[in-house]
Amino acid sequence: MSDNKITREHIESVIEKKDFHKIKGTTITLCVLTLKNGYTVTGESACVDPENFDDEIGKQVAYQHAFEKIWRLEGYLLQQKLFDDCQDKTAG
Repeated sequence: MSDNKITREHIESVIEKKDFHKIKGTTITLCVLTLKNGYTVTGESACVDPENFDDEIGKQVAYQHAFEKIWRLEGYLLQQKLFDDCQDKTAG
């Protein structure tokens, strides 16, 4: 994370491990991303027609959904850091 910008590279750097699970008897794929601090984030995908199910596409979509959640969390952290820095400057 730069001073005021979150990059794809930063998000990728906080991911320690990724696991995928297909729910038996469904077209649901889950992605569990474990971050370096131990926190986990999940993403999911599903296909309406089982005949159209593609394992790799399911994994890609589930990963992207989890990745976007991390982006929001990192955005919150950045906003809090910027807020705290601003408070420190006005207090000092």
